[in-house]
Amino acid sequence: MAFKVAFVGAGSIGFTRGLMRDLLAVPEFKDIQVAFTDINAHNLDMVTQLVQRDINENGLAIEIQATTDRREALKDARYIFCVVRIGGLEAFQHDVDIPLKYGVDQCVGDTLCAGGIMYGQRGIAAMLEICKDIREVAEPDALLLNYANPMAMLTWACNKYGGVRTIGLCHGVQGGHHQIARALGLEKKDVDIICAGINHQTWYVSVKTNGVDRTGDLLEAFEQHPEFKQTEKVRIDMLRRFGYYSTESNGHLSEYVPWYRKRPDEIKDWIDLGSWINGETGGYLRVCTEGRNWFETDFPNWMKSEPYVYSAEKRGEEHGSYIIEGLETGRVYRGHFNVVNNGVITNLPDDAIIEAPGYVDRNGINMPVVGDLPLGCAAVCNVSISVQRLAMEAAVHGDDKLLRQAMMMDPLVGAVCNPKEIWQMVDEMLVAQAKWLPQYSAAIEAAEQRLAAGDLVPTREGYQGAARLKTKTIEELKQDREAATRNAGEADKAKERPAAAH
Repeated sequence: MAFKVAFVGAGSIGFTRGLMRDLLAVPEFKDIQVAFTDINAHNLDMVTQLVQRDINENGLAIEIQATTDRREALKDARYIFCVVRIGGLEAFQHDVDIPLKYGVDQCVGDTLCAGGIMYGQRGIAAMLEICKDIREVAEPDALLLNYANPMAMLTWACNKYGGVRTIGLCHGVQGGHHQIARALGLEKKDVDIICAGINHQTWYVSVKTNGVDRTGDLLEAFEQHPEFKQTEKVRIDMLRRFGYYSTESNGHLSEYVPWYRKRPDEIKDWIDLGSWINGETGGYLRVCTEGRNWFETDFPNWMKSEPYVYSAEKRGEEHGSYIIEGLETGRVYRGHFNVVNNGVITNLPDDAIIEAPGYVDRNGINMPVVGDLPLGCAAVCNVSISVQRLAMEAAVHGDDKLLRQAMMMDPLVGAVCNPKEIWQMVDEMLVAQAKWLPQYSAAIEAAEQRLAAGDLVPTREGYQGAARLKTKTIEELKQDREAATRNAGEADKAKERPAAAH
């Protein structure tokens, strides 16, 4: 089969290499065309070298087209993987540190809350530019497979305003599926699930083993599990109070709702510092920073390590390659996809981006009707959808009033901050991130003037949060090279974008 796949933000360490392994494990795909593009030529070169070596070692003749010219990479592409992080680690630092001054303590900050909302403002501006290029130079009706966060906001903007057919993809459902199986003492293959909601707030509304409903057994199973009872306290409490387990990690989930991170002296009651994903303050920023620094330093050793093996046994669980396989070969694939709702979940808004089970074959991507979510689960999702809609429209139109309203409606920001604090926090974040926010030039100028005028709400300058760990130096990382390398492979989507005038 001959078709072209392009990767935008290909300088990402883990996603690009892993997705290529999964894609080229499909026997029919041995002669596809592959293009990598990234604005950072150095990162692009390193990842291209690494993946090209994998390709060569697997005996394939594919030659990666690597270019910083995005339109050249997208030319005639049928499928586009988007794995970007707009603003890179510099902007990510602002997403975490500025809200901390106002008491908003985030673990991740890439989906909702103050960090996720601002990440969306940067990302949507860039995604609409990417969509324009896809419309103009890619294959007609090309499919955009978006792995970039904030998943729902970006996918919503691409479908509504970008004019490009876009599916959002995430691995949260698979991760929780493995956890549920472990809690029940079973293998993943022995547990059937139906998961529905919105990205990072998707609910396992049906859990069955041998045809028997086990949903009611999950609370006791998780409460008694020696590991999960310590690492997943927020998820267990949500299960206790809403009746259904949620896809996302303890740290992620804790910042999407108003109850677990609003009082600094209570945060440690709900998290575990054994792994960043369990709730550490700024945890994902730390691992991304360490991962990028380690990859830069240790890259020669990566080139000497064992190459990836392109085989069915080594294939990962990311949905992207299986979707392309289904569309091209007709093999049926069932996964969970982020799409425009259009009645799939009947008590969530039709225009929202929902995550639900879907089937792929040559006929396309088909989404069966799930019906109503349980009322409490739907209520949690609907609050987040309101924030997403406000933030998405704000980013598209450069409307800072909608941006401020999104912050006010955000569950954790609203639980911690009063309106004056929110207004000032938005001013600070707009000014700090001005070079990635071309659509806000007028609002940024006004914000600069307000901040310069004084009479500001007091903030906690230098506050590090309730549970922040120190970012390791290269020398500290060298003490456990295996862990550092594994971490670097997981620190995905740490991309940058050129500065825009304002």
